[in-house]
Amino acid sequence: QVQLVESGGGLVQPGGSLRLSCAASGLTFSSYTMKWYRQAPGKERELVARITNTGGSTIYADSMKGRFTISRDNAKNTVYLQTNSLKPEDTAVYYCNAQHVLLGRDYWGQGTQVTVSS
Repeated sequence: QVQLVESGGGLVQPGGSLRLSCAASGLTFSSYTMKWYRQAPGKERELVARITNTGGSTIYADSMKGRFTISRDNAKNTVYLQTNSLKPEDTAVYYCNAQHVLLGRDYWGQGTQVTVSS
């Protein structure tokens, strides 16, 4: 059974940082592209960042470039999202997604809440 478990969310002041983690189990982690999405109240889910299965390539949404960094440790079956210079508009539930590089099937975590407020 595939499980993706996010952690690391919380309440942080504007300008602060959080490191989100997503631990995967039940799959061959190195065969999956990993993505972080987020969904704010009343808004559609949006892609935050993506990292290829080898970690060799990353992409970011324009509003996150220079502030967020996605990384992965295939030995630990974990993907990370380092979030810096957080703004109130970054408040959302952050979700981890795993997509198989060949078959395309994907899995979602349950999400972790990030709240940026003074």
